[in-house]
Amino acid sequence: MKYLPLLLFFFFSEMSIAQTNAEIINEIEEYRTLENEKFGDKETTILSRRDLRKFKELDFYEVDLEFRVEAMFVRTPDEEPFLMPTSTSRLPEYVKYGEAHFEIDGKKLKLNLYQNTTPSEDPEYADHLFLPFTDLTSGDGAYGGGRYLDIKIPGGDTITLDFNKAYNPYCAYSNNYSCPIPPKENDLLVRVEAGVKDFGKH
Repeated sequence: MKYLPLLLFFFFSEMSIAQTNAEIINEIEEYRTLENEKFGDKETTILSRRDLRKFKELDFYEVDLEFRVEAMFVRTPDEEPFLMPTSTSRLPEYVKYGEAHFEIDGKKLKLNLYQNTTPSEDPEYADHLFLPFTDLTSGDGAYGGGRYLDIKIPGGDTITLDFNKAYNPYCAYSNNYSCPIPPKENDLLVRVEAGVKDFGKH
């Protein structure tokens, strides 16, 4: 009987973890539902009329919490602003804000996070950082031009990267947009089979 409290501790700890994971998965599913609603609504979609008529839902990889990682965040102050290349001649100005260091499949990885030097007019994104990346699925399941994550500026030295919420640039759906091209230093030499897949020809 002396082991009962310890067993109960582990039992409820596992329940707590399971509930937390369930909440995370539910949050990801809600995010995907909202994305599908946005793409399927003629008032908010970026799809062409032809693509909208055929649209049912975005194609996502299966939710995989192995691709939700807690990264060490390293602030990199005093960086020089630079012009980020895009799919057009537009050159928006960004500055490197920090680095995320993490592991996937036992590989040590790093991604740079950027901040637009022009403050967002949308209060929802005023405290967000831009994380464009490519990986070994780019052009092989995922959009060849890479994908993006929006990350809130962390208050400490850790940051959560949930690749299940990785989304495509608008250029994956239409040639009418100008999209930042992920810098070479943000190319991950692993397959990130999470988030949205390629939309196909348009």
